[in-house]
Amino acid sequence: MTRTSIASWNINSVRARIGIVEKFLREDAPDILCLQETKVECGLFPKDMFEKLGYKHIITNGQRMHHGVAIVSKVPLADVRKYDWQANGEARHVGVTLPSGVRLDNVYIPAGGDIPDRELNPKFGQKLDFLGRMIEWSGVLGEPTILTGDFNIAPLESDVWSHKALRDVVSHTAVEIEILAKLQAASSWVDLGRHFIAAPTPLYTWWSYRAKDWEASNRGRRLDHMWATPDLLERASAHRIVQPARSWERPSDHIPLVTEFAF
Repeated sequence: MTRTSIASWNINSVRARIGIVEKFLREDAPDILCLQETKVECGLFPKDMFEKLGYKHIITNGQRMHHGVAIVSKVPLADVRKYDWQANGEARHVGVTLPSGVRLDNVYIPAGGDIPDRELNPKFGQKLDFLGRMIEWSGVLGEPTILTGDFNIAPLESDVWSHKALRDVVSHTAVEIEILAKLQAASSWVDLGRHFIAAPTPLYTWWSYRAKDWEASNRGRRLDHMWATPDLLERASAHRIVQPARSWERPSDHIPLVTEFAF
């Protein structure tokens, strides 16, 4: 077995923020990087920088101006799978198989709009339905699998800056937390973030652009996650977030998270 590091980052436009992606890859050098919200069609994905740094294996599920996911890797990727859980053409899920036989799935779950009510806000219903279809998918997985990405849900009280203030705000409502728990139970997924950084320690991966000083106010949420099926837990050795990235030039409102594995 060899050390393999897997990173995940909602970059909020890979072309607009290619400079900080390069900075991250040069400084942290993960073996694999899963990107969400790439906002670029597959044919226009900026491959040159990645290939220059040794990321020769690039799989994209892209869309013009919206959504989009990609996996860039120093190791070969096989068995590419793309899923459209809403049957509406949105590019939100791509999966591959690593040389070790481990599956890696990268997902960008819909944010769900501003009103946590299916009747008043169709986007919220779409989010719940997206997760419902992922629960069906998760329930029949047969291989060791890593699921990562922007889940757009902060499930624990210590995953948000204020449970009291946010319990009726989309991303931290009871109905979202409940359906995410059903997804987690469908394959007995291990939440690696909380396995290595246990609650009630605060842990955030997103800070709003609206904050004048995001670091001082620290009104964060843990919207980004990395899960693994139980058969991979003993192969995971560390998990961390790269919080300084939130202060880099033209930052994403999300930061990268990185897990180290042996396989």
